[in-house]
Amino acid sequence: MLKVGVIGCGMIGREHIKRLSKKLQGVQVTAVSDVYEESAKKAAEICGARAYSDAAQVIADPAVEAVVITAPGFAHADIVLQAIKAGKRIFCEKPLATTAEDCKKIVEAEIASGKHLVQVGFNRRYDKGYRQLKAVLDEKQLGEPLMIHCTHRNPVVADSYTTEMAVHDTLIHEIDCLHWLVGDEYESAQVIFTKKTKNALPHLQDPQFMIFRTKGGLCIDVEVFVNCKFGYDINCEVVCEEGTVKLAAPSTPIVRTDAKVSTGIETSWINRFIESYDTELQDWIDAAGAGVINGPTAWDGYVAAVTADAFVKAQKTGAVEPITTGAMPDFYR
Repeated sequence: MLKVGVIGCGMIGREHIKRLSKKLQGVQVTAVSDVYEESAKKAAEICGARAYSDAAQVIADPAVEAVVITAPGFAHADIVLQAIKAGKRIFCEKPLATTAEDCKKIVEAEIASGKHLVQVGFNRRYDKGYRQLKAVLDEKQLGEPLMIHCTHRNPVVADSYTTEMAVHDTLIHEIDCLHWLVGDEYESAQVIFTKKTKNALPHLQDPQFMIFRTKGGLCIDVEVFVNCKFGYDINCEVVCEEGTVKLAAPSTPIVRTDAKVSTGIETSWINRFIESYDTELQDWIDAAGAGVINGPTAWDGYVAAVTADAFVKAQKTGAVEPITTGAMPDFYR
């Protein structure tokens, strides 16, 4: 039984506490923390855990073997570094940290520890559809991948959503998932601002067209459109030498009425990817007990941060910006 402390008791934190304590196997939530003491106490009631107001208290608790970090992104670096120093197994929701510099510090600390401790919560790698897509590509029956076309559409976003958040909060999922999907590394980033939708607030450029090139020569385009109104619409098609393969949409009933045929589209990322969160955390629990990491590593978190920085720079310059991560350390191979 893996004894886990959850750090951060906001919406995602509470969802993970429910998942860990009521749905998944081989795990017990023994402690929770939040800077807002009342939030920690309410979260603790879900699972009968001890409540703290400081992440350091959870990490120092002898009854905590591993930590799940769902605090705000700006707090991740310090918490992860503390947990590495304490030798705790770590599941950190994305982002690993809010700067590439802090991600690199985490990578260096983990390597110095000599143990693989950190997994980053890029849940799309655990989505059934993406895993099926990768299985087809890995068989090589379609030849080499040449291009990838993606959409990442939200019906609406909060007023506080900014142009840069289209990278850090939205595109970040494709940034992690796509190089894993085809086994290639990124080389450059470009952003094209399209004609702006009337549904975007004045401070937000929407939609945006993001273009990657990989070291192997693939061209990847991602349409990020966060005020599309009609649904949460995630698509991915890989064009190969001898065929194409496309991400399957979640199945919904096909309705025939009034001389029309229709099928539903999800409106929430929570519903679209709910199963992937269960699969992701169960895999982390099982692997943590065995002392290994199967999912996205701290190095993957660093690559995502460097790539995101390049896209944000490309938003500002309009130029094709290089993506430079350096060689992957042998520790992560």
